[in-house]
Amino acid sequence: MAVLDDPDTIARLAYLSLLLVFVAGYFFTARRSLGRTLRDVLVWVLIFAMAVIAYGFRDVIWRELMPRTAMQVSGDTVELRRDTDGHFRATLALDGVPVTLVVDTGASQIVLSRADAARIGIGAEALDYSGRARTANGPVAIAPVVLRTVSLGPFTERNVRASVSGGDLHSSLLGMSYLRHFARIEISGDTMRLVR
Repeated sequence: MAVLDDPDTIARLAYLSLLLVFVAGYFFTARRSLGRTLRDVLVWVLIFAMAVIAYGFRDVIWRELMPRTAMQVSGDTVELRRDTDGHFRATLALDGVPVTLVVDTGASQIVLSRADAARIGIGAEALDYSGRARTANGPVAIAPVVLRTVSLGPFTERNVRASVSGGDLHSSLLGMSYLRHFARIEISGDTMRLVR
């Protein structure tokens, strides 16, 4: 198997095997009743299984515990940190409601998912999806809307053009209809700077 060709994987398996033998040996050589020994072994197996599950979902857990949408504002600059999936996200107040959007310089405007549109009070079912947007997955129907206020930190813009996606958009997009209000967009390593 290709996985066993990796020296790190072999070392981890050897370590875990030795640990398992040591723990099992301790429980079976200790002078205890079989019931108590079995209970203790099951507790250790459960702890080990939970550690493996937590490691498998470490990105999801980390994202929930330490959201990377945190931003730093200094003077005329907003700094965003890259998320674990490689995207930059920002939490903006859209018509006063906090919404987290993926920063997308390839999008011509703010594109809202139907769920986010509903959160800010836009009835997505009643919209006219007569517009079309080209995406990596093909054309998608969109409905034009205007957001009364869009705020990022201390910066607020009024009457910003946006769209509501008629497709399955997992995360709303922060496009150029808002980003054009910044004089410069700079990316350095895992930091994006939006400069007024």
